[in-house]
Amino acid sequence: MPTKKAILQKLALWLVPPSGTLLIRLIYHTSRKRFHLPSTVSEEPVVFAFWHGDLLLMPYLYYRFRDVPHANVLISDHFDGRIIAAIMRYFKLGTIHGSTNRNAAKVLIAAMRSLKEGYDIGITPDGPRGPRHEVADGIVVMAQKTGARVIAYGCVPSRYWRLGSWDRFTIPKPFCTLDFYASEPIDLSGLSMDEAKARIQSKLMEHTLP
Repeated sequence: MPTKKAILQKLALWLVPPSGTLLIRLIYHTSRKRFHLPSTVSEEPVVFAFWHGDLLLMPYLYYRFRDVPHANVLISDHFDGRIIAAIMRYFKLGTIHGSTNRNAAKVLIAAMRSLKEGYDIGITPDGPRGPRHEVADGIVVMAQKTGARVIAYGCVPSRYWRLGSWDRFTIPKPFCTLDFYASEPIDLSGLSMDEAKARIQSKLMEHTLP
């Protein structure tokens, strides 16, 4: 017989993704948008990086790069990751479950395989459990092993709510102004692990709320 927790989780998986998707669309379509994008982006697969607390509206920024979505997003294998994965499906994005901290080899192999098959990869380099705004090794490994460039994403809303979670998850308020930022593609080849992580972190922090 299912436990109370299992029943509540099943109910949440049924209710939260469609309602969450509706909220995301409401925020986006009621807000003023300004996009600050690189001059050119190759048709070659790239790694899109964004902080865990800023992921809410990132599918819309991705749509500015690709007419047809063709990406897999690395998502935690925790329950909240299942919720996020279900929301990503509403935006026609695939997912790879796992963590570059736990089961790192399995996740990195799956991500590198996806890149070689022509998929872009979305990743939160400080996810799934932090520390906040610190870049883990996984993004560097997958980029250097495949030769993929990294593009740093950011979204700065003029008005927002902040959750009390470890990542200080940001929810922009409807009818605000959304400034979307994307860096020029970053080439990590030839850099040491520390140099590559510092470069990614620096680009991500250029347009990040405190």
